[in-house]
Amino acid sequence: MLPFFATEWAWEWAAYFLSNWKFLEVLEYLGSLSVLVAVLFYFSETGDRTMQRHYQAWQVVNTAQGKGGSGGRVEALQELNADRVPLVGVDVSGAFLQGIRLEKANLLRSNLSAADMRNCSLRFADLTETSLRSANLREGNLREVIFRGADLRDSDLTAADLAGADFTGAILDNADLTDVNLKNVQWRGIRSLAGANLENAKNAPPGFLDWALQHGAVQTPGKE
Repeated sequence: MLPFFATEWAWEWAAYFLSNWKFLEVLEYLGSLSVLVAVLFYFSETGDRTMQRHYQAWQVVNTAQGKGGSGGRVEALQELNADRVPLVGVDVSGAFLQGIRLEKANLLRSNLSAADMRNCSLRFADLTETSLRSANLREGNLREVIFRGADLRDSDLTAADLAGADFTGAILDNADLTDVNLKNVQWRGIRSLAGANLENAKNAPPGFLDWALQHGAVQTPGKE
């Protein structure tokens, strides 16, 4: 029986020493370290995941180019803009983009011609030299939008909020500006607006309506 008790005693002392051994503390630290390493790897791969997400969004936009309907482009464009990705030169002509929100978007030299963007929000967006010919922007939030050199011929801006918009060098021939809000718009330097309908335009800056009518704009009641 003595060997048995000796063995039991030996194991008890071993357990005692191990319980006080710094090695166990090291193991605890290693466990915490493994968690930290996992977190670091996660964040180190965040950039790759973001790039992959952007790539997929651009695929959606480019694959649907020239086609009608949305084709997932509303979500894709909003996601890219939310990540502050420039949308310079994007072509969504003829697309169904109703209600799209692209505040502060960089849409320089893009093609939005004939796009249905009713009830959109493009507040503070840069649409310099962008084609919006025949685009539907009815009731859109276009406050502070930069339309410098943009082509807005035949566009529908009915009841849009254009407060503070910059139309320097823009072409507005035959655009429907019925019921729009023109508060503080930068209108001096508009390239042309022959046939543009300014019926019931609100908050027009001093001198704008007289100038516009002298340069071919009209005020036609009942135009839909």
